[in-house]
Amino acid sequence: MNAGEDDTAPVLADAAAFAARLPERGALLAVDPGGRRVGVAASDPTRTLATPLETVTVRDPDRLLERLAALARERGAVGVVVGHPVSMDGRRGPAAEAARELAERIAARLRLPVLLQDERLSTFAVEEAIREGRLRRPRRAPLDHLAAAVILEDALEALRRVRRHGPAGEPS
Repeated sequence: MNAGEDDTAPVLADAAAFAARLPERGALLAVDPGGRRVGVAASDPTRTLATPLETVTVRDPDRLLERLAALARERGAVGVVVGHPVSMDGRRGPAAEAARELAERIAARLRLPVLLQDERLSTFAVEEAIREGRLRRPRRAPLDHLAAAVILEDALEALRRVRRHGPAGEPS
């Protein structure tokens, strides 16, 4: 390592760049950031399935990072996907900036590559699936972990597209 460099993993907004930093196999952790609660989901090692894990109440940011680190170890995570709440017109407001800051803290603490995944409509998708009967509403539980699973599913699909079509979007 050169002077002035650190070994913090990168925070990326591009699925192809994220894919290039991942081993062929290994689970991904996903985070749906929020002011009071953070939803967490994980994939299997083959990155086929996204499973909602839990919703963590954020009282202390350090404890949140400790919990995410423990989940990453338990699951054998090789990367993290953080929902990036960009507005419908593409602007990045305070929530998007807070998500980026959380992503940077996660990358520094876990030393894993982090993908900022557009999360527009993820909570809407969960609520719609509940209304349509495709998903059961958890009793007295927040939906954040379910939204994290939707964010992870979107990221897994983006990674599959990269694998099928290469980083330039052309079939490989």
